[in-house]
Amino acid sequence: MRANSEAPKRARERIERLRREIERHDHAYYVLNAPTVPDAEYDRLFAELQALEAQHPELVTPDSPTQRVGGAPSSAFAEVVHTVPMLSIHTETDTSDNGAIAFDARIRRELQLGPDDPPVEYCAEMKFDGVALSLRYEHGVLVRGATRGNGMVGEDVTANVRTIRSIPLRLRAAPPLVEVRGEAIMLKRDFERLNERQAAAREKLFANPRNAAAGSLRQLDPAITARRPLHFFAYGVGAVQGWAMPPTHAQLLDALTELGVPVEPQRAVVHGAEGLVEFHRRIGARRAELPFEIDGVVYKVNRFDLQQRLGFVTREPRWAVAHKYPAQEAVTTLLDIEVQVGRTGALTPVARLAPVFVGGTTVANATLHNEDFIRERDIRIGDAVIVRRAGDVIPEIVGIVPERRPAGTRIFRMPTKCPACGSAVFREEGEKVARCTGGLVCPAQRKQALLHFAGRRAFDIEGLGEKLVDQLVDAGLVRTPADLFRLGLGTLANLERMAEKSAANVLAAIDKARHTTLERLIFALGIRHVGESTARDLAAHFGSLDRLMAADEAQLLEVPDVGPVVAASIVRFFAEPHNREAIEQLRAAGVTWQEGRPQRMRSLGALAGKTVVLTGTLPTLSRDEASELIRAAGGRTATSVSKKTDLVVAGEEAGSKLERARELGVPVIDEAELRRMLKG
Repeated sequence: MRANSEAPKRARERIERLRREIERHDHAYYVLNAPTVPDAEYDRLFAELQALEAQHPELVTPDSPTQRVGGAPSSAFAEVVHTVPMLSIHTETDTSDNGAIAFDARIRRELQLGPDDPPVEYCAEMKFDGVALSLRYEHGVLVRGATRGNGMVGEDVTANVRTIRSIPLRLRAAPPLVEVRGEAIMLKRDFERLNERQAAAREKLFANPRNAAAGSLRQLDPAITARRPLHFFAYGVGAVQGWAMPPTHAQLLDALTELGVPVEPQRAVVHGAEGLVEFHRRIGARRAELPFEIDGVVYKVNRFDLQQRLGFVTREPRWAVAHKYPAQEAVTTLLDIEVQVGRTGALTPVARLAPVFVGGTTVANATLHNEDFIRERDIRIGDAVIVRRAGDVIPEIVGIVPERRPAGTRIFRMPTKCPACGSAVFREEGEKVARCTGGLVCPAQRKQALLHFAGRRAFDIEGLGEKLVDQLVDAGLVRTPADLFRLGLGTLANLERMAEKSAANVLAAIDKARHTTLERLIFALGIRHVGESTARDLAAHFGSLDRLMAADEAQLLEVPDVGPVVAASIVRFFAEPHNREAIEQLRAAGVTWQEGRPQRMRSLGALAGKTVVLTGTLPTLSRDEASELIRAAGGRTATSVSKKTDLVVAGEEAGSKLERARELGVPVIDEAELRRMLKG
């Protein structure tokens, strides 16, 4: 018995020694980039540990190096609520030295420092182009890894995090709780090797190291993640218990290093704007030589007590900023220009390019913004063009290389018919964007048009939200608004996540909406520039849809607050045969609306001819109730404050509209004063 008991003890001691030795070698190789033993020796130690754990499975622990790849693939990622939110950092838009100077000036102003006060001390670090992670260690052992998500809730990717060999499974000390915050990245060399393997296997190539890192972390099978080499660098902490926090951020990073957590060594403590500018320039000069992608640097006020004094604005700390570098550029050939139609009908020219590697990714498409942008830069199909990743994210064409223009280039012209539906394309005077006029029937605008049509202030079809509209359109069940009123119970109930009861509720809401008012119908049509107030005025002035459809611009200008731009937009909408056909389909589907005699806008009443803006929460009246009282008194409501506003009615938590009214000198009253005016 004694011999038998001695064997497990010796095995336990040997296993512990092997784990510590392998962890030291892992840290030296993956974090310090300084291997301490040959690969063959490392493999021998690892194989011995595997063999011992196989003989004594009761001694296997989650923090063993052999457990970095293990477990069955997951079918989904569980949600993780961050104890301390993972906040975003404000980005300084000025990529020059002035960006650093402006940040230092803001900090000094917030801290109320004078010109004779010493410079502020900052910790300057890299801004990694990767995926933010939170690593939770309890009593020194890694128990959970989570993505940032929306900052409040992320995804549990613990199994995949364990495969990242630069992340320690056990800290060198054992505080009760510490959440390490940092970034998972893929080195440039590893990214190139991964794409070589992808190409050899005839699989999809990754666009850039960040996408490769993000895709690797979200693999449901951790074995796949393990085959994609990721690295991790810490830049802070979240929740902490039983661990003495140092007084500065730089000392915190040093303390994390002492725990065995990898921290990028090219950080620095600098002083004042001069120190920030020097760091930004120095790292920028070495950017191409770095083993990983960065899109800027980060400045943080070093002292934690000053960070607490500075606090936060919305969900961003005042004491930190990301200072990016100018966008990177490359030259390639413009193969063609295609036109895309957006959800609001805007036509955008898109460049099709000979693929080029720029700003850390392969670019084959780029925005050309609008027709004026192309004409002003004399960009032609076939040109050699300069491509830039604006903000290192959105590719755009900056201009051409004139001396490399080949013979036979073609000038681009915006189409006169919508490429998605064939409706007329129109560009309003003074606008840069051309738009499709087939709002009710254009496939590109279909989902947006249906959501607007079913909205609360239009046909008010309860239950017809974005997800259901997506399913109806994608399945080809709804093409125009009239198709909504032809849906049956069986069709709806067969959709994903739509039980028979839910389908019946939606059908009941559709049936209820079949009978509406003229003003709601006009608003629901989605005519450009026609909001609720204008729709109400049009309904009152013309009394019927047919009279409105037959009106010319001169007749429309008789309606209060309808100017030349709005009048022209209405005429264009009803001149489009597709839109008239969609209205006739509504009639054929049994949709009706209340009509009446044309009437002049009310000229009597306490608020006759006045424009009123409502803001904040009123004590007893809802926004709709207050608007109705104002209209009954001859006034009209508007959504924004301008020089034409006659009165602002403010309630609790009134915001920017109240401030704007005070700036312009517009009279401001409360609900009680409004009632007195109406009563009088």
